[in-house]
Amino acid sequence: MAKLVLVRHGQSLWNKKNVFTGWVDVPLSTVGIEEALKAGETLKDLEFDVVYTSVQVRALETAMIAMAKNKSEKTPVVVHPDGKMHEWGVIYSEEMSKNVIPVYRDWHLNERYYGELQGMNKAETAKTYGDEQVHIWRRSYDVPPPNGECLQDTAERTIPFFKENILEKLKEGKNVLVSAHGNSLRSIVMFIEELTKEEVLKLEIPTGVPLLFSYENDKLTRE
Repeated sequence: MAKLVLVRHGQSLWNKKNVFTGWVDVPLSTVGIEEALKAGETLKDLEFDVVYTSVQVRALETAMIAMAKNKSEKTPVVVHPDGKMHEWGVIYSEEMSKNVIPVYRDWHLNERYYGELQGMNKAETAKTYGDEQVHIWRRSYDVPPPNGECLQDTAERTIPFFKENILEKLKEGKNVLVSAHGNSLRSIVMFIEELTKEEVLKLEIPTGVPLLFSYENDKLTRE
């Protein structure tokens, strides 16, 4: 039985400031670091075979900080597919190569793109456009913010990636950690639990709280 853990990154500096972040690459706050450590404490006895994160720093930070608590003797190592980091990042020790947990970063797991709302304070945006309009942009399934993505758009990139990469690892019996974002993870949970577009709007994924699933007989079940 393979295990899948989904974790939303810890609080970022812009979460703290109540700002729309989207694809702006903002790091964790001190609270976010503590949340990542707490997530790691929860997961410390579960040995992972592979880690996936978005390309955004707050997701990578969360995964690496959490893995620092893990009891496994293996080392999480970011995989660089090309460039100098790929060329010069070769591990020449056979022993160390066998004791690595590959960490893959991919833009398909990035947060929903908030378009022209990025960098805007949420409360101030509500004053400008009205509470109802901002609520629709934030929580509707198929209404995007100006020049941004709706949840449906996000799902169209996250779910194929999940099927082609993460699900294949689970089928091989590997334990997988995915560190991503509120909306990218909502779309993945929507697929796993077969939620309707109305049901997914009620789904809340708190920062730094791991969601654990078991994979058995071609089925994922939340524990």
